[in-house]
Amino acid sequence: MTTPAEAPADCPLCPRLVRYRDDNRRSIPAGFNGAVASFGDPEARLAVVGLAPGRMGANRTGRPFTGDGAGVLLFDTLLKTGFATGTYAARPDDGVRLVDCMITNAVRCAPPANKPETSEENACRPFLTARLGALRRLKVIVTLGDVSRRNVLKALGLKASAGLPGHGTEFQAGPYVVLNSYHCSRLNTNTGRLTPAMFEAVFWRARTLIEA
Repeated sequence: MTTPAEAPADCPLCPRLVRYRDDNRRSIPAGFNGAVASFGDPEARLAVVGLAPGRMGANRTGRPFTGDGAGVLLFDTLLKTGFATGTYAARPDDGVRLVDCMITNAVRCAPPANKPETSEENACRPFLTARLGALRRLKVIVTLGDVSRRNVLKALGLKASAGLPGHGTEFQAGPYVVLNSYHCSRLNTNTGRLTPAMFEAVFWRARTLIEA
């Protein structure tokens, strides 16, 4: 049977994540608390791949990178580089629309401490493979962090070591160009490891590549 591009909201594959989801339903009863679907343009030439939903971000709101600190920088950058329109207000009903871009995650359910286990990455990977494969015009993939980079490479049937780690690296992965960035987490931005200018440069490079 063909794997769909999106996991069901009540996906049962990872027992630890199911238990955490149940815990979050009790502590965040008004939240989404499920496997978070990708968001964006089905005709996208750019895919942005994060690691997993944040407990108080996408797990709460139901839209990738929406509602936590990482999303502020990501959506601001997408708006500046023309991959989004509207005004980001950290809500799934804020009217933001992605243009030629889709955001997804390697793991679709929020993990404890923001750290999925290897078995959970493996269990969720068929959804990532299907999601990337369904984007028929896809040319460029931006990976947010090295765990995302490794998962994307494995999803494409390549070795995790097939592309160099680190911010700003660029390499060919099958038919796609992969651009790796540090994750836009508050930890990275508050410490200066990732600046808005550094992050924005990755997306301007993506713009150049998809329009080449």
